[in-house]
Amino acid sequence: MNRQGFKKALIVVHDLVMTGVAVLATFFVRFDGTFLAERLVHLPLFLPPFIAFAGVIYWFSQLYRSKWRFASLPDLFNIFRASTILAVTLLVVDYILISPQFLGTFFFGKITIALYWLIQMFLLGGPRLAFRYLKYARSRHTLQRDASTPTLLLGRGSDIDVILRAIEAGTVKKIQPRGILSWRSDDLGQSMRGIPVLGTFVDLEQVVQDFQERGVPIRRLVATPGALLPEANPDMLLAHARRLGLPLVRVTSLGEGMRNAELAPLEIEDLLLRPTVQIDRQRLENFIRGKRVLVTGGGGSIGSEICTRVVAFGASDLMILESSEPSLHHILENPTLLSSDTNVDGVIADVRDRERVRDVMCEFRPDVVFHAAALKHVPYLEKHWMEGVKTNVFGSVNVADAAVEAGADSIVMISTDKAIDPVSMLGATKRFAEMYGQALDAEFMGRNGATRTIAVRFGNVLGSVGSVVPKFKAQIARGGPVTVTHPDMVRYFMTTREAADLVLTSASHAEETRAQTERSNGDERASVYVLKMGQPVRIYELAERMIRLAGYEPGEDIEIAVTGTRPGERLHEILFAREEPRTEIGIDGVMAAKPVFADRARVEAWLKILERAVTDGDRALVERVFEEAIPEFKRRATAPAPAAPVQQARRASS
Repeated sequence: MNRQGFKKALIVVHDLVMTGVAVLATFFVRFDGTFLAERLVHLPLFLPPFIAFAGVIYWFSQLYRSKWRFASLPDLFNIFRASTILAVTLLVVDYILISPQFLGTFFFGKITIALYWLIQMFLLGGPRLAFRYLKYARSRHTLQRDASTPTLLLGRGSDIDVILRAIEAGTVKKIQPRGILSWRSDDLGQSMRGIPVLGTFVDLEQVVQDFQERGVPIRRLVATPGALLPEANPDMLLAHARRLGLPLVRVTSLGEGMRNAELAPLEIEDLLLRPTVQIDRQRLENFIRGKRVLVTGGGGSIGSEICTRVVAFGASDLMILESSEPSLHHILENPTLLSSDTNVDGVIADVRDRERVRDVMCEFRPDVVFHAAALKHVPYLEKHWMEGVKTNVFGSVNVADAAVEAGADSIVMISTDKAIDPVSMLGATKRFAEMYGQALDAEFMGRNGATRTIAVRFGNVLGSVGSVVPKFKAQIARGGPVTVTHPDMVRYFMTTREAADLVLTSASHAEETRAQTERSNGDERASVYVLKMGQPVRIYELAERMIRLAGYEPGEDIEIAVTGTRPGERLHEILFAREEPRTEIGIDGVMAAKPVFADRARVEAWLKILERAVTDGDRALVERVFEEAIPEFKRRATAPAPAAPVQQARRASS
């Protein structure tokens, strides 16, 4: 038994002992003399089965899902519910079974049962609250003893309360909260867990100056998620912090007890998106926990995030397949992976090597495969088209076939919004890979234990390698110019965390439909998933805002230069093809579509032609195959749209 299991066993024993103590205490308080003696005689017959029944009630009332140091109102409610069930059970047994059938009188009585109910709740809840208070007192002592950083907390009341609890519990360290700033004026004059609300965000400079005059210089600002909502005007907050020269960090997660919380520097890209799509964490935990997971391209920006999320949700084993040795080393040294209970391993392999991928899959025997390995940059794939076909098409075929042979429950292919009505080699290769997966999925539909194959389409992922945001940041840091390919270009954006959670959510839904019976049509279930990313962002406006967030004025301090669209680029991205039938899957924030594809025999025939075309270096033949397989590819523009001059672009944005 591990340490965690031993602690839980002690808590179970404690609760069972307290149940017996509660019954005895009730009798000694309520009865004396002959009445007490009569009941003590029958106690050995009654108490053991009652304690066993109480243990079952405690388990189903979820008394053991949280630690005592994080005891809270939900835990007290669970104790209230369990004690109430036990009291009602005693009432039913006493009044319906014992009294008329055996004793002719009440063994407990209503007053005695009410007294037991109170004592039981006290004996279960009291130690939990006492333990939490002791931890709180010790952490307060530790905070005062250790050298902490005087900090202002920024956000609304509910978020601030959670992070204060986390500081007290020691899960967020080296922070000494000296005051709170809220963007809501009705919080003024209040205090939270002894920390006063000193003003709103517009008062930041004055509050910092007041502390400076009192000899307590504020050295850090911590922004909770509520401080980054659009109505809180986070742009102004970031500008004030930079003017004061204070580091501004954000809380990356708010959960029960903040046990998974991290503090990270607030970056410009944190303010560029709509509010992050919230995921059903319990759903993903139920799906991933205990599974064996394999991630191809696990060292990349998307693959590495999938790895950390898989570990966070409790996978039993994680295998990372990566062709780059430095990338594999980097992800295997990730602290999140090193500190987890998941068995993590990595292997150097290229998805183009069919036999190598097959051997790895068959040896590891994954339950779920996330296929993130790909070549993804439009200009490079237009120039080096053969490499795109080898990796994005044949690599995907190799991974899908190996996953099926290894008996995986599901495989998720990472695709792109550029796969719809493709105008580039990236889009065409990704769409073809989707079609192969859909043909495979349809072929196995209705078979017991068959592998499900689905695709997830991404928009542009903030912070990923090659993303426009890091590029703009680097250009701003150099003093400009910031280069935009076309003044009217728009894109969808999502965070790496959203991308990873979308992948896991889609896989969980695919698992639910895996045992679906075969229907007359092969396209009856969702096979393509997309995150609801709100309105697309105009890249020119994105550049302007990033320049302003950095403290400069576009067109004056830093120029924006329009360079012209590159081969394979288009102005607008779309998420679904016109002929793709949409389907509701009942998951907030996620859209899905049923497949549109050719049968497997036709796809296999196209693959043979593609293989010959790559061997011969025949790009025209490759394009003919894509045109036949993907009719929309015929409509691609033969030349990119001309870019507007810089001066025109500025006028268009004004």
